[in-house]
Amino acid sequence: MEASKNSSGAGPGGARKAIRAAETMKRIMAGHFEGLERAARDGGRKVAWCTSVGPAELLRSMDFEVFFPENHAAMIGAQRTAADFIPAANAAGYSPDICSYLTSDVGAFLKGATPLEKAYGIKSVPRPDVLVYNTNQCRDVQEWFSFYARRFGVPLLGVTPPRSIGEVTPVFIADVAFQLKNLVGPLESVSGAKFDLDRLRETLKLSLDATLLWEDVLNLGKVIPSPLTFFDAAVHMGPIVVLRGLKSAVDYYQELKAEMQARVRDGIAAVEGEAVRLYWEGMPVWGKLRPLSELLQRLKACVNASTYCNSWVFPDFDPFQPWESMAYAYTKIFIARDETFKEEYIAGLAREFGIDGIIFHEAKTCPNNSNTRYGMPQRLKSVRGIPSVVISGDLNDLRCYSEEQSETKIEAFIEQLSGRTERGGAR
Repeated sequence: MEASKNSSGAGPGGARKAIRAAETMKRIMAGHFEGLERAARDGGRKVAWCTSVGPAELLRSMDFEVFFPENHAAMIGAQRTAADFIPAANAAGYSPDICSYLTSDVGAFLKGATPLEKAYGIKSVPRPDVLVYNTNQCRDVQEWFSFYARRFGVPLLGVTPPRSIGEVTPVFIADVAFQLKNLVGPLESVSGAKFDLDRLRETLKLSLDATLLWEDVLNLGKVIPSPLTFFDAAVHMGPIVVLRGLKSAVDYYQELKAEMQARVRDGIAAVEGEAVRLYWEGMPVWGKLRPLSELLQRLKACVNASTYCNSWVFPDFDPFQPWESMAYAYTKIFIARDETFKEEYIAGLAREFGIDGIIFHEAKTCPNNSNTRYGMPQRLKSVRGIPSVVISGDLNDLRCYSEEQSETKIEAFIEQLSGRTERGGAR
């Protein structure tokens, strides 16, 4: 139930306020997975597996049902079952030091399990007809998809843009656009249908509309008090990941935006008595979203901005220049940039969202999304005056996470920030 304007808001134990649009999200996400199950079972539409920041628009325009293993892995993390599956992947030769999305997902496959069963009553992942990756995030996605290409004996296609870059130059864009265009022929061979440029433009327009609405939702976090938190956004980003290019994503974010705007009008805070505003840098700790959210609720601290949720904001999509704009949007993402760009980006968002401090999550198995290893927290403090705390953990492997240690660190950090804001030294 939505908390009323005058309620204490946090609920028992500091629980997040319910968002009504969540019911719509559950319905459309269920429809997505049920459609995949039908396609795999009935042999109708072809199924393409795609990385989360990959060319979903191209695949949808060619009438593929699209499955995202990273979303599947995040579900494993949220259900706290990763430790049941990772050892199976380790036994198959996949190191415990590589991405725990990969090892969770591969391990679940090897054990014949899926989080889809608990969530939707679906007993197996859909068999792919083709796998398409983009290494803009990391190399691990290529190895991850290669595992399934060998298992299923289906084509493996990929795009390999530059990484650790500052400026996204025309040379980079031309290279990636060329690689995207080269996917068309092999995809036509799998789908049996001819590529239609107008369909791609239509699909890209739907992605653009959805991503701009998602950006609007996230930008409402600039309001004081914020109507939503990072923990809300981490849940409600599901459709922008798996339904990009579909009207259902546009409709959903229109609904969510309207609800968040109503909260702003009515003065409803996501964190009642919001006293401290925080930035979450890095991956979520999927299995600990609730306790972390409840801890920060109790401390009257609102995580109102993050790098992670903004990773699916692509305002550069242009239906009139589909290849070049997809190449640009998918190459300029935060994770693929150099330290100078990242520092400027984080500092910019911290200013825009009125941030008092940053929580850096150093994820053991995700060095690409852990920005603590080359002096970033120290530079932000010494050069820009933004304090931070670093918690150690992982996206999926909770064996790497100490709840007691993390809570103690966060509590001490919030206490320091609270004293700072009382003395007028923050915003």
